[in-house]
Amino acid sequence: MDPFPRNHPAAKPKLLDQVRSGLRKRHYSRRTEEAYVSWITRFIRFHRVRHPAEMGKTDVEAFLSHLAIDRKVAASTQNQALSAILFLYGDVLGRQFTWLDEVVRAKKPRRLPVVLTRQEVQNVLMHLHGEKWIAAMLMYGAGLRLLECLRLRVKDIDFSYRQIVVREGKGKRDRVTILPAAVENRLRPHLEGVQERHERDLKRRGGYVTLPEALERKYQAANRSWGWQWVFPAHRQFPEASTGSLFRHHLYDTVIQRAVKYAGEKARIPKPVTCHTFRHSFATHLLEDGYDIRTIQELLGHKDVSTTMVYTHVLNRGGRCIRSPADFPR
Repeated sequence: MDPFPRNHPAAKPKLLDQVRSGLRKRHYSRRTEEAYVSWITRFIRFHRVRHPAEMGKTDVEAFLSHLAIDRKVAASTQNQALSAILFLYGDVLGRQFTWLDEVVRAKKPRRLPVVLTRQEVQNVLMHLHGEKWIAAMLMYGAGLRLLECLRLRVKDIDFSYRQIVVREGKGKRDRVTILPAAVENRLRPHLEGVQERHERDLKRRGGYVTLPEALERKYQAANRSWGWQWVFPAHRQFPEASTGSLFRHHLYDTVIQRAVKYAGEKARIPKPVTCHTFRHSFATHLLEDGYDIRTIQELLGHKDVSTTMVYTHVLNRGGRCIRSPADFPR
């Protein structure tokens, strides 16, 4: 919602529409767009609907301090809010203020990832079924992020080469990762069921899926073709407002998140079990098996190897690697 009333002088042209347009021109993801618009709205409302052009460094710092002190947000959240404000001033308003470079970003604390043992992974998977088990197995067995998993298309699964192509992962980067053999016996029947449902949708004038960016205009029939269908389609269709055509979205992330959390509780694992825990466990277990850090970096899709290096903590720290002096015989 635009924070400016219609009769407000700053409402012409609408600032948030300019923000959305600027983000789409630069091919930011839809989630980033939603987050940036939300933070800019909150920033303007915090200062009682003053136009950002009327504000300066102290106003930005006051908002960031409010987030840290009053709202107690994490450093990463505070930095996201700052990035949204920097985008507003630099890319939308075209104001290259010198004070923007002086605004201090919050320092994100270094935290070690939560990693499950192999037995704990099996215990969690025992309490998952159907498409939820397959999704969890792909996150653990292929190192996929949750949304990377849910946004898989049928054409991205290659059983012959036992690989998965991840399209536009974090940072808009494509990569190839492994297709675990352990998932094949359940994934094939799952896809057969998805195809049967898709064929029924086609007969009912449905079977549409959204396509990335301009592909829908370039390949007009692709949004109903089998290869572009979601591996994990939603159970319900929705009509497009302009045409009334029936579309299927992929499964919502909360469906898998809740299932994994519940499975962790049923398995009585005291660690916090989330979808991302499977990805952490994938990287850690590969390191334990002797795979080199560069290979794991490519499979995870990390831009910098330093991000992957966090998983080496299992090799040089912890009770299995160092013998306590209290354990030596006296």
